[in-house]
Amino acid sequence: MKKVAIGMSGGVDSSVSALLLKEQGYQVIALYMKNWEDRDGSCPGSADYEDVVRVCDTLQIPHYTINFVQEYWNSVFSHFIEELELGYTPNPDVLCNREIKFKALFLKAKELGADFLATGHYAQTQEGQLLRSIDRDKDQTYFLYTLKKEILKQVLFPVGHLSKQQVRNLAEKHGLATAKKKDSTGICFIGERNFREFLGHYISYKEGPFETLEGKVVGTHQGVAFYTIGQRKGLKIGGPGEAWFVVGKDVKRNVVFVEQGENHPALYRSSLSATDSSWVTETPLFPLRCTAKIRYRQQDQVCTLLLDEDRLSVFFDQPQRAITPRQAVVFYQGTLCLGGALIAP
Repeated sequence: MKKVAIGMSGGVDSSVSALLLKEQGYQVIALYMKNWEDRDGSCPGSADYEDVVRVCDTLQIPHYTINFVQEYWNSVFSHFIEELELGYTPNPDVLCNREIKFKALFLKAKELGADFLATGHYAQTQEGQLLRSIDRDKDQTYFLYTLKKEILKQVLFPVGHLSKQQVRNLAEKHGLATAKKKDSTGICFIGERNFREFLGHYISYKEGPFETLEGKVVGTHQGVAFYTIGQRKGLKIGGPGEAWFVVGKDVKRNVVFVEQGENHPALYRSSLSATDSSWVTETPLFPLRCTAKIRYRQQDQVCTLLLDEDRLSVFFDQPQRAITPRQAVVFYQGTLCLGGALIAP
């Protein structure tokens, strides 16, 4: 009997994943990761752990808690803070998957004698390839593009062939405690917070001017790190005309650039450069026609890729709104996720 270690978060997706694995005849053990402690020593995930215990009791599978607090701080959170201080908008979920779930947790699973690591991600694998999930609205391959085929051959995504509604139906049918639990949001493993207040504990910031591209001061920002390209909410800039949007930053001058109008030309670009590319199987041949996403919820955009040494150039058939430095750009051909890269400043 093959042994599977399932990373359980206390959510419905990993709960149903454990259920399906057991039904498929695997020997299943559950691993709950403790990745964050607040400065007062409290852990915001205690309720999630209680849900893991309840589900494991229902399914009659053993569960273990793995402490990755230091690994998460060193490999994910400190990098997240550094990028914010540089004025970028990093995506901690991508790094968290690469460094914690499919590196530290994967190694722990192997240490415990597991043949496979499983998670509740909405994705699919086939012979070391990464494929989108059946539920396109929930597909999470955007956050998994850094995984390599050697790892993917030893990874299972049990709910990748199901819709979210089917997952909830299964949880309810089998009496799992997480059946109606809301999906988690917020920063990876830290959860929902007052973003500005939370980051204020880790980032030194100061107020500065909102400026138009022509240099006119139109308001005061609370700190460059708290704003991202395309942002509208929370600017608190009054006056006549259309709404204001963030179109750029100058960290050295402590300036956030804004312009009026959702379709202002400064928000659109037809190309981008990207670094730190990662390909799931092998580096493709260039030039390459494919589709890309510059944010998780975006529809696929047709583009052409060129490679110059270690730098990718991405040319879109249609101009893209709010291309944001250090967010991921992820590439696809149909259902196949080819890999991705980080958008360069």
